[in-house]
Amino acid sequence: MMRLHNLRPRPGSRHRVKRLGCGESSGHGKTSGKGHKGQKARSGGSIRLGFEGGQMPLIRRLPKRGFNNAAFRKHYAIVNLDDLNEFKAGATVNEQLLRESNLVRGHFLGIKILGGGELKHGLTVEADKVSAAAREKIEKAGGTISLLNSRASKATVSQEDVDLTTKKMPRKPAARKRSTRKKLPKAQSQAKEKTARER
Repeated sequence: MMRLHNLRPRPGSRHRVKRLGCGESSGHGKTSGKGHKGQKARSGGSIRLGFEGGQMPLIRRLPKRGFNNAAFRKHYAIVNLDDLNEFKAGATVNEQLLRESNLVRGHFLGIKILGGGELKHGLTVEADKVSAAAREKIEKAGGTISLLNSRASKATVSQEDVDLTTKKMPRKPAARKRSTRKKLPKAQSQAKEKTARER
């Protein structure tokens, strides 16, 4: 049987410590495995990950295509049923209470209740999402669930708005193009017409 006094690390997970500077016969004397001179031989000298000596690094040479969902990801604060046992029976568990008890913190789109563990007493749970297992356990313990209008859901569009957007609007008559030619004075235009007729 496994006890605290006979716990052992997995074989191969721990290695002998490389002891440096113990004379040249130890194999790690003189330069202590750092080689001769150069940036990596100096104390405090290190090269950041991905640095390629000043040339254009691989991450910048590769093409970047496609869609990335990171900007549109919906982050929910996760709370398990085990965590709700610290509240008194009949309490209303909402975002404010969860924040005061430090069960959720930071910025998120909503709260999701998961069915990890067992609920010992009935609670009124106000959340944006509840898993099927969590719903079953809460109702079995004599509690109730009220789902909030999720902040992630889009605003509902009324049928009138839909009708307005789908209804064809009458087309406006095309605007008449204005002539770019300069208008001549009346006398000049009559003279021009007269000469055109004589020809």
